[in-house]
Amino acid sequence: MIRSALLTLMSLPAFSCLASNIVWLEAEGFEATGGWVVDQQCMDTMGSPYLLAHGLGEPVSDAVTHIRFPSPGNYHAWVRTRDWVAPWKAPGAPGRFQVLVDGKPLSETFGTEGALWHWQDGGTVSVGELATVALHDLTGFEGRCDAIIFSDDPNFSPPNDLKPLQSLRGKMLGWNDDPQDAGSFDLVVIGGGIAGTSAAVSAARLGLSVALVQDRPVLGGNGSSEVRVWPEGHTNKPPYPHIGDVVTELIRGKSKADGNAKEATIYDDARKLAVVRKEPNITLFLEYRVNRAEWSDDIISAAIAQHTRSGQRLKIIGQWFLDSTGDGILGALVGADFEITRMGHMGVSNLWNVDATTQNEFQLRCECKDEDAPPLNFTKSNEPVAFPRCPWAVDLSDKPFPGRSSARPGENPTKAGLRGLGAWFWETGFDKDPIEDIEWMRDQNLRAMYGAWDALKNVDGAYPHYRLKWAAFIAGKRESRRLLGDVVLTAEDFRQQREFEDACFPCSWHIDLHHPDTRYQEGHEGEEFISDYTRGKEYSYQGPYWAPYRCLYSRNIDNLFMAGRDISVTHEALGPVRVMRTCGMMGEIVGMAASICKKQTCTPREVYQKYLDELKLLMHTGVGKTRGGRYRK
Repeated sequence: MIRSALLTLMSLPAFSCLASNIVWLEAEGFEATGGWVVDQQCMDTMGSPYLLAHGLGEPVSDAVTHIRFPSPGNYHAWVRTRDWVAPWKAPGAPGRFQVLVDGKPLSETFGTEGALWHWQDGGTVSVGELATVALHDLTGFEGRCDAIIFSDDPNFSPPNDLKPLQSLRGKMLGWNDDPQDAGSFDLVVIGGGIAGTSAAVSAARLGLSVALVQDRPVLGGNGSSEVRVWPEGHTNKPPYPHIGDVVTELIRGKSKADGNAKEATIYDDARKLAVVRKEPNITLFLEYRVNRAEWSDDIISAAIAQHTRSGQRLKIIGQWFLDSTGDGILGALVGADFEITRMGHMGVSNLWNVDATTQNEFQLRCECKDEDAPPLNFTKSNEPVAFPRCPWAVDLSDKPFPGRSSARPGENPTKAGLRGLGAWFWETGFDKDPIEDIEWMRDQNLRAMYGAWDALKNVDGAYPHYRLKWAAFIAGKRESRRLLGDVVLTAEDFRQQREFEDACFPCSWHIDLHHPDTRYQEGHEGEEFISDYTRGKEYSYQGPYWAPYRCLYSRNIDNLFMAGRDISVTHEALGPVRVMRTCGMMGEIVGMAASICKKQTCTPREVYQKYLDELKLLMHTGVGKTRGGRYRK
């Protein structure tokens, strides 16, 4: 049985009182989030996770909590929110919502002003000692709420600048106190995508105590039901046919029905969790995000992780650490050398799909009390489904986009049309900062989706019985920081077939780089949302190509490994290594190398310098249970 991280604060609403006159309420800490979803992906830049009303144009059910006031009386209210389309100077404020206190709305409607996160004045409310507070969505179009403050001090006004805001938040919620001790581990894995999960399982089977830290409620990252990118890449190749055994346990073989933006069950979140839960040496920290670290003399000693709902902070001590976050979050915190392509990098996808159904997936999930219920029961729509006009979305009323040419008035979509809607190439943010601008990038993708569906439904009169069925609200990132190791792998290494003595994981994807598709670029320059990929002889190589172990550890932080799309490669070389099955094999190698670090009391670099033959022996043996490796049953 896996040891679970204890959440001592999750049973309490996330609020506190200061000087007996302020009540602070964190939206993500509501007792019941209803149809609202927790969004943590930009918490490091805007200060907090928040609740998002991701209803695809259908208002979501209320988020509700209960609070105790210091005393009955009149309190002034502030709500931290924003008008999410204001960066584009777009009309309509689609993210409108109300705050209800004991069933009555505050005097203001929220999400109606300001491009930046700020405290919107909510007026005065009279309350008793106890009250029920609810977030009431009005549109289903991405309303967002970070926190609510009530104060009976007429001179109090909450700060908008991030530094004083975080200081006040820390005092109110106890975040300035020392984090709770979560234990000490041989290997601390930050990031529970395919790479991190593979590393955790591999290291645990080789006898290491492992902490696996993931900031979402599921494992798999881009390959989970939250993002729905199908994991690609070839595993189990000679001369090391057992490299990929663990990946195969986590991800089944691809069938004709599999691909991107499919039904949730296809991505099999339960399968990944089941593999991890069977490992007694793994402690799993779900919904924890690492945003601080402790280190000295180029050695990390601890990671500080914050729960994305309760705000609880844990200190996780380790001997060795793996950054498999994709963004190089831990590496950046501790000063690891990294590169980032500022302009002309690959963007992010927000995959989506449509269907003739009476309810979208988020409505059905909200109604389902059992999170582990069988596949959702979608009822086919036999009546036309309306969709509101979206003047705040990308205006595609007279512009082409994939999936439009096949639609005719009154028609349902053809298979070709469906393939054009919400596929991998709905991608944006090529010149935006993938860390600082992630909310903008995700929101631009959503504006493009809503604009396309508005054009199809209301301009073309097509797809009458169809509705938006599902869309990712967690952005599917392709590129951000790349942490630098002793070898920085280049695309030329692939083309020239450069051989490395520490070759350890096979790459089979082509040199696949994305850029704006010129066919759909006109009128959207700088804010493109349809991509194309590199093709031709210069972007191919003879595969599989075996990449070196020296890409998988930091060149200046002595106990830091990397696995996933943040390994030591150039922008071009990221193309063939970034697909998830390949990333998973990196994780297997890191798990093996970490076991040698423990056995030999050495650094990741010394595994290459002194114990490479020992690593190769583990690579020949493997740590999988399904393909005849060392752990075959």
